[in-house]
Amino acid sequence: MIADNLHKIKQDIQDSCALVHREPKEVTLVAVTKSVGVAQTKELIDAGVAHCAENRVDKLLEKKQKLLNYSETKWHLIGNLQRRKVKLIVNEIDYFHALDSLTLAEEIQKRLVKQLACFVEVNVSGEATKHGISPDEVLPFLESLAAYSKIKVVGLMTMAPKEASAEQIRNVFGTLRELRDLVQSRHYTHAPCTELSMGMSQDFQLAIEEGATFIRVGTALFKDEEEE
Repeated sequence: MIADNLHKIKQDIQDSCALVHREPKEVTLVAVTKSVGVAQTKELIDAGVAHCAENRVDKLLEKKQKLLNYSETKWHLIGNLQRRKVKLIVNEIDYFHALDSLTLAEEIQKRLVKQLACFVEVNVSGEATKHGISPDEVLPFLESLAAYSKIKVVGLMTMAPKEASAEQIRNVFGTLRELRDLVQSRHYTHAPCTELSMGMSQDFQLAIEEGATFIRVGTALFKDEEEE
């Protein structure tokens, strides 16, 4: 079932890319494995997925430890990170998708032994329930991050509202793309910001059409597989 779901998602990626004349290789599928166990995660990796994500530190560490034979797998932390847990996780991941404060950046810098690829989380929709900085804060925040040599800002991340029209979702994703382009025009050496992490199971096709380079897909991959 997982292999079938993966095949369908890859086809959806191809179709969405074709609509806007993009190459599918420009889009990295990040499998969000938070709702399934080690066996299903292993099955997914065996099926060809190279990037896995968790939103909780303990779950990511547990899975990575049990999948040590899969050393080529890239691990992404996509959830909010508490400062007290930074030391446990930052040297165990390849990407962090939720950088949104200088206090967190300072703690990450202090604990890292090598440079970490980070996405700055932007709350484009302005929802009170979402983390992230406001669009107006992006440039000042990125300029401040120049002081943290071990943090490399590879892109921006956002989430669209769950209950929203396609037009509203496109607006959120399009705004993030425009912000990314603005950042790129500044040519920050510490923040090349070439990537866009946006789009989940319910809206990744729209995200691709609006320029996403990393999509975070969970439910659509594990339909009929998820644990209670």
